[in-house]
Parts: sequence; structure tokens; C-alpha cells
Amino acid sequence: MYRTNTCGELRLLDAGKEVTLAGWVQRTRKMGGMTFMDLRDRYGLTQVVFDESQDAALCARANKLGREFCVQVKGVVEERSAKNPKMPTGDIEIMARELNILSESLTPPFTIEDKTDGGDDLRMKYRYLDLRRTAVRKNLELRHRMTILVRNFLDARDFIEVETPVLIGSTPEGARDFVVPSRMNPGQFYALPQSPQTLKQLLMVSGFDRYFQIAKCFRDEDLRADRQPEFTQIDCEMSFVDQDDVTDLFEDMARHLFKEVRGIELPAQLRKMTWHEAMQKYGSDKPDLRFGMEFVELMDVLKKGTFAVFDNAAYIGGICVPGCANYTRKQLDQLTDFVKSQQVGAKGLVYVKFNEDGTVKSSVDKFYTPDTWAELKEKMQAKDGDLVLILSGDQPNKTRVQLCALRLEMGERLGLRDKNRFECLWIVDFPLFEWSDEEQRLMATHHPFTMPNPDDIPLLDNHPERVRAKAYDFVCNGVELGGGSLRIHDGQLQAKMFDILGFTPERAMAQFGFLINAFKYGAPPHAGLAFGLDRFVSIMAGLDSIRDCIAFPKNNSGRDVMLDAPGELDPKQLEELQLKLDLKE
Repeated sequence: MYRTNTCGELRLLDAGKEVTLAGWVQRTRKMGGMTFMDLRDRYGLTQVVFDESQDAALCARANKLGREFCVQVKGVVEERSAKNPKMPTGDIEIMARELNILSESLTPPFTIEDKTDGGDDLRMKYRYLDLRRTAVRKNLELRHRMTILVRNFLDARDFIEVETPVLIGSTPEGARDFVVPSRMNPGQFYALPQSPQTLKQLLMVSGFDRYFQIAKCFRDEDLRADRQPEFTQIDCEMSFVDQDDVTDLFEDMARHLFKEVRGIELPAQLRKMTWHEAMQKYGSDKPDLRFGMEFVELMDVLKKGTFAVFDNAAYIGGICVPGCANYTRKQLDQLTDFVKSQQVGAKGLVYVKFNEDGTVKSSVDKFYTPDTWAELKEKMQAKDGDLVLILSGDQPNKTRVQLCALRLEMGERLGLRDKNRFECLWIVDFPLFEWSDEEQRLMATHHPFTMPNPDDIPLLDNHPERVRAKAYDFVCNGVELGGGSLRIHDGQLQAKMFDILGFTPERAMAQFGFLINAFKYGAPPHAGLAFGLDRFVSIMAGLDSIRDCIAFPKNNSGRDVMLDAPGELDPKQLEELQLKLDLKE
């Protein structure tokens, strides 16, 4: 056999045992007549000792080992004289009696250690080496554990795991589809699913009642830290349920995961916040509640007819940053540059310092009286030593989003976004529609099958923009971990939705005819939710990017630099697909 034990399991109780280990050479060190080798596998690290006085030839062979050689070692477990409390196996070492080189290694392009000298691009090119690092491997082990916990949780609640197709028809109402040409159907294309949305609704029509799937999804969109072109959802759907049934069950699932993975007890009942409240107080539909700095609207305080920027604004809002009145001019200039950056897009920043000595200093001192500053201080609930930061604009929600970016930046600067603290909540009562400047029409905020709030259905004819959706997002630490909605199961209501969205009956039938027809055969009331598995794992692991918990991720340009994909097709393949390329310069 290649091994009797792993490199992470031997302890002092095993002293005297003859063992066989196999793994990779982490490092070797020569000290006098002894050579020490750290042998690593997935389970840990064990020190192996080669003693020149006992076997000079064996020791000489060990001295020729390079980093990442794959080797097998046989020897005896002995108590270590200089113990290493930082290693689980630090009380023992293996006195080697036999060494077999299973595979030699080139010098790796970066050190295979937690604190590596490899940059992102280099590590992604040699991802199979990067995955040997303990820090990376632990992320995938956590991912595995969470999927097992999810499967067991849902199985215990009568969910059935069903696989849905990866080659489907295109439904270009959301993000861009990835398309796949069909050789057997020339000129026609499959699309890769952005989610199994319509398919899981069909499963409800089929009477499956409770479905789930750890599903691969694909979206051709611009990338950022929490996006990849392919990602994984914990996808779920239920029949004969209302909104509270869904949120209660999946709140229990989140509570179970936090308890099992992090040992953290979430509150017995999570807070529910409306979309309107979230935007008013935090400028985001995924607010980070780990710290305060709620927005305060200041139109009544600062619109005095003396400062044109504020006087012409449709919204003026501020945040109170505790203990930062001592900010220097340089620090305030940096904040101004931040809000004026392309990323945020504000035109400027106004600050008001309420100094410890009771004086006030502002970038707009000359426009306001001490009485106004006193009124502002009271409205902001500021104390001496606090800093108030103010933004204004002619589009309230746009300005709130900019103020949100500033709030998060201050939370980051003050160390208030603790990755070991978790604040979870539900966001509910989203708008059913949102206006698209690009399309110049109303678009579905979530998707065309989202149920309107029954109280708002009379508004669909004349004021669709005021209709609330029976939709809900699960948010943790400013990250949307999951979301879902009640679905429309009534054919007439669905037809009205398509009409508002600008679909002709013919176009609706062409794109969604399979679902429209299915709903004619006794569709049950149903609802669903999908958690982003990658995001959930990354927040549990305290990562800044979902890329670090995906085995083989893409870079920010959507490329797999290890496989060098996407790449060009052989002309013969293009001919078989009856495709011609017309590449623009």
C-alpha cells in the first residue's frame, strides 16, 4: 500500500509504530548529519528525519529532494525532542528507513505555502499547484461541508433533488446568455441557463412539491469580486406556500449553517426590512448592518436659499461618522476624490466638523449660521468630536447609492466591517418593475414570473411603477446571499405582466410558450428561492472574492488562464457547425 496513515493524523500515542506516509515535499533542512523533511498531503504536515549515522545513502538521497517531489516514506514514529505546538503533529516525527520517489517536480513557479510569493495571475495559471496550499484547500473543504449540510437539511424536509438541463433555449430578458451552436440543427443555438427558473416552475406543475438542486448557472456579464461567468446556486422551489413559509424555512437553513460551520447563533427571528426603508436609510437593497451611520435627509435643514448646490438639489443626505472630527484636510480631500471617482460619480462632498471644543468647521461655513449648525447637529444626533459628511443631487436614489458607497468606505476605514460578525436580514417589498434607460421601458426587477403584491394588483393598469413584488432577498453583511419570490400561477395575470413588459402575445408564446401552456393544466401556487453557494461559502470563510472558493475560476476578463479559454475553434469545427466568423477590427 502507498500509505498506512495520512500526514495529519499521527500523534504521541502512535510512538513506536512503523508507518508509511505519502505526499509532497514541503521543504527540507540539513542540520549537521541530519536532514529534516516536511511531508505534506491534504490532511496535514509531518516531519520526517533522515539520520546520516544510521543510513548515509538514504540521507544522501533525501538531500537531493526538491520542493513538491511526490514521495513515499517508511519509518518509525518517535517523540520529537523539539516540539512544535503550531503543528497538530508537532509532538512526533518519523525516523525514515526507506524513501521512494514517486514523481519528481520542477521548481514550482511560486511557494506552496499560505503566504505565497505568487501573484493572482501566476497562481491562476498554475491553479493545480495553488490548490495544494492549505489556505485554498480549506475553502473547498468548507464548500464541500456546506453542500452536505444543505443537502441533508433539505432532504429532511422532503425536498427532492432534480437535475435540470444545461442546454436550454435562450431567454434574453435578464443578463446576456452564453450560447452554444447546434451541429445537428444548423443555424440554431442552445443557451446555457442563467438559472433553472422556468424549469423548476415546471417541476411544480408536475407535482414535485419541493425541489432543490445545487445548480450550475451561467451569465455573460461584467465581472467583479462576487461574480463569475459560471457560478453555483442552491436552487429551491415549493408548492402551496406563501412568503412566510419560504422565508421561515430558509432562515432556518441559514441558522443551521451558521451554527454548524461557524458556531454562531443567529437571532430566533431575523429582521425584515422593506426595500423602501433600505434605500432611505442605507442607499442599498443589501444594507450592511454591522455598523450605524444611517442616512439622515437634510432638505429641511440645509435648503435655506444661500448655497446654490443644495438649493437646487432634489435630495440632500448625510451620515454622522463618530469620532472623526479630527480628520485632516488631506484625509477630507481623499474622501472628496473618492466620491468624485468614476466608481461613485458624485460631484462633490460637504463636510461639517463638530469639534471636541464645541466649535464647528465646515467646507461651506460662509453659507450657514451657527443656528443652522446647531439644527444640523441635533438632526444628525451628532456629538462633539463627530464628523458629518453630506452629498446632494438631482436624483434621490442615485445620490443615496453614492452616499452608500461613502458609508461603506468609512466603515472600512474605521474597521467596522468585521468579517467575524454576521448581521443577516430579509429585504422585502421590492418594486415589481424598474425603468431601463437603455431599453426605454419598464423591466421586471427580478423576472417576469414574480407575483405582484395582491394589494397592488389594481395599480397594474395605470401605475405599474408603484406595484410591489412578493419578493425577498436574504442579505448578510452587505451581500445578497439569496433571493426569490412568489410566482404567478394565473394565466391572465401572467399575460398582463407580459403586456406591461412590452411582450406581444406572439413574442411571449415564442419565448415562454412551454410555461404558458403548462400553466393551463392546473398550476399550483408556488414560490422559490436560490442562495448563491459561492457567495455563501466566501462570507463564511471571510474571503474578499468568490473566486477563492471555486476550484478553477475565471479571471476578471472571464478567461481561464490555466486552460487558455476561451480560444479559437479549428476551421473544421466551424465548418461542421456551419458557422463563419466576421470579426470586426
